[in-house]
Amino acid sequence: MPDHDFPTPTPTPISTAFLPDVTAAGRDHGLLTVAPKVLRDELAAAAEWAARHLSEAQDRPVTRPMPAAHRTRLAGPSLPETGMPLGELLNFVQEAIAPYPTGNGHPAFFAWINSPPSAPGLIAELLATAVNATCGMGEHALMDLERGTVRDLAALAGLPAASGGVLTSGGSMANLLALACARTVYLTRRGSGEGEAYDRDHSRLTLYYSDQAHMSVAKAATTIGLPVHRLRPITTDAALQMDPAALRVAIETDTAAGLLPFCVVSTLGTTATGAIDPLETVADICRDHGMWHHGDGAWGGLGATVPALAPRYEGVARLDSLTVDPHKTLSVPVGCGALLLPDPAHLYTAFAHQASYLTADDRTPWPWLSHATVELTRPGTRALTLWATLQHLGRTGVTGLLVQYLDLVEQLRAKIAEHPLLELRAGGPLPVACFRVRTGAADPDAFHTRVAQHVQDAGRAYLATVTHHGETILRACVCNHQTGPEHLDLLLDEVTRAAHHLEGVTAPTLPGADGCRTA
Repeated sequence: MPDHDFPTPTPTPISTAFLPDVTAAGRDHGLLTVAPKVLRDELAAAAEWAARHLSEAQDRPVTRPMPAAHRTRLAGPSLPETGMPLGELLNFVQEAIAPYPTGNGHPAFFAWINSPPSAPGLIAELLATAVNATCGMGEHALMDLERGTVRDLAALAGLPAASGGVLTSGGSMANLLALACARTVYLTRRGSGEGEAYDRDHSRLTLYYSDQAHMSVAKAATTIGLPVHRLRPITTDAALQMDPAALRVAIETDTAAGLLPFCVVSTLGTTATGAIDPLETVADICRDHGMWHHGDGAWGGLGATVPALAPRYEGVARLDSLTVDPHKTLSVPVGCGALLLPDPAHLYTAFAHQASYLTADDRTPWPWLSHATVELTRPGTRALTLWATLQHLGRTGVTGLLVQYLDLVEQLRAKIAEHPLLELRAGGPLPVACFRVRTGAADPDAFHTRVAQHVQDAGRAYLATVTHHGETILRACVCNHQTGPEHLDLLLDEVTRAAHHLEGVTAPTLPGADGCRTA
């Protein structure tokens, strides 16, 4: 059983407002109509709850196991015969959803690259939902705002001034669009964009990426029709960066075998250790072979704004496309990724389709955004939440936020290096620290898996494991703007506590126990 001592959540009714009589509402105004005062009261109650929920995050457990019966209830059908009063919605979230978080809103959450929502993003999400624009077809101010905000994002990433792109649901969708775009542009340039030539050449396309690349890259490749046997994970060096020599050999070998190397994906911040592939060298290889060069910068795509990191981003301006996830390092609410291109017209080459029922006004200066992606219906929340967060931070604030995370992880690495029970194994240049516990366990990999699980179950902090050079190690990432030095100490205390528990020895008899909480 988890050893946390957090209280079980107690339902606290916040609102007692009800919908008007359904029959009367249906006759007079429509079944979904709500009286203005009722709506205002419910929005005010929801806003009060949201503010309290975010401000009190560190007073709650990072995560809490969900009872099996509750999981079954949520996953089962629940549609009532008659409608639920509007006032019950907030109560449902408070009682059935909020007590069981993944943990990414908590400042002691160090597992995955998930951030809490920024305040301007949270407000913008509500406002954009009220506006309820469909940012794919027709014309709307939020579509123009998206175009401008994407250009701001591209500038922050270090791309050329004429760059543009499109907002997506996240990095996985951005990588999918990038590879589909790369495929179409490559074949079009060869003169095999359609017909039998397309079939012939498409069956030879081959993709290259680091063996540390995010799993969404291979998933995107298979989704656009590349079989696994034409995907090439390239070996990495001791720093887990793609090996350019191995890449060049793989491309030349495949070319000699009659295949068509069409794209290389460089990673700007691997999930496991934060490694950045050698962009400039890979760009040279791509140009030598007429290949598309995509950068998966879902995590580290904005690192060029940080002076200390900028040298590692030499060559970023030569990318043909770049994935960035504002809902990671910028705390834009979940559901906002971006695909950026120095030449955004390539998106229209890949995705523009016409239909008689979707005819653009001749006065529209740009193609509809649906022609730059696979989505026709697109939420305006992405544009407004990103714009609001960037405007709130400003250029110096974006850099300052990234520097804040880097400073914190440097402190974490130093604490690990000085701790007699812990051993730093990897980390950087992005804000991640990978480490192990010095243990005499017969199976160290299984031991570290259990340590992470014990920390997670305790509910006071949260970290994950990752495979590094064949070993299972602990991984802690900093990506929460509310995280402070005290949360770093808490994390290491919890790891030490878990190791003591699993070794079956009381804390004071083990190295590194001094100063660690054991209560």
